[in-house]
This record gives sequence, C-alpha cells and structure tokens, in this order.
Amino acid sequence: MSSVVISGDTSGAITVSAPAVAGTNTLTLQAGTGTNSMNTLATSVSASGTSVDFTGLPSWVKRVTIMFIGISSSGTSIPTVRLGDAGGIETTGYLGSMQNGTSGVLFTTGFEYSGNLQSAARVYHGAMTLTLQNRSTNTWVGTSMVGLSEAASVGLMAGSKSLSDTLTQLRITFVNGTDTFDAGSINILYEG
Repeated sequence: MSSVVISGDTSGAITVSAPAVAGTNTLTLQAGTGTNSMNTLATSVSASGTSVDFTGLPSWVKRVTIMFIGISSSGTSIPTVRLGDAGGIETTGYLGSMQNGTSGVLFTTGFEYSGNLQSAARVYHGAMTLTLQNRSTNTWVGTSMVGLSEAASVGLMAGSKSLSDTLTQLRITFVNGTDTFDAGSINILYEG
C-alpha cells in the first residue's frame, strides 16, 4: 500500500504526496494558526442600541457572512451594513440596490437589506455575504437575502464597496443612525 507523506520546508509550504499514478499531485494549504483560523464563527450577540459592531477581523479574511435572526427596530429607518478599516467605518461609496417585492432602493451609505418597506413591526431573518473581489483595491461585493416573519416578503440586495484599507470591522445599524434594535441576534462567520 502506498504511504502519504506530509513534509514542510522553510518557505512554509506543506506538500501531500500520494503516488497513485504517474505525475505530480501538489496541494498547497494557506497559512493558519492550527486553530482553524480559516473558518471562524464569532460569538452571537443580542441586537440592541443604535448599532452592532464586529471588530478585529484578521487581514486574511476574504469572505464574511452576517446572519440575522429575528431582527427588529424601534422605527422606520432602513437597516444597513457598513464596512470599516483601520481608519474607521466608511459611510460613502457603496454602489448597488435592494429589492423588496415591487419596490426597490439604491444605496450609497451602506448595504441596505430591507428596502423601503421598513417599519417598527418588521422582523427580519436571513444572511448577507461579503466577498473580497480585489485585494489591491480592497473591493468587496455584497449580496443578501432577508425574509420577514410576519409577511410574505423577501428582500434581495447586491452591491460593491471599495475600502481605503484592509477590512477590519463591520457595523450593522440604520441609515438615520438613531433608530435602535429592539429584538433579535446577529453573528458573523469569516473565512480566509
């Protein structure tokens, strides 16, 4: 029976060799800490206050999934996700739109995920995925699908945002900055 040999070298590469057929089979693994840092589930937090922040994202992150369960607010301002880097949360330069039923909205200050049907009675469930599209320009592409639990309505969002530096933080908030979360929980999963 053939053996599997795992060996490393000074460049940090690990080669897994399985001589089943003629030729070279090389699997290159990304650097990690040994604690599965390439796929990390953060700690779920209760949605409260005017915003929920997730900070300290590592520089190797290429995808972030934001998960919403039972999110509700105190008012009618549209909920939004904003990206941030070492310079802080950015509130301009978001491109794209959100569609909910027959009505939709363009956004510029964040990735809006409920459209213009927002009210204090709305309760949201779903997820938003942010994917790094270009490392040199720190450009992220966002998509989301969020449904209401009290009405037969699903909101779809797609857009992009270029940051001035590497993504390090996220803020889930409202366009007006003053409405507050009054129910639900939010968590993120980030991947390398």
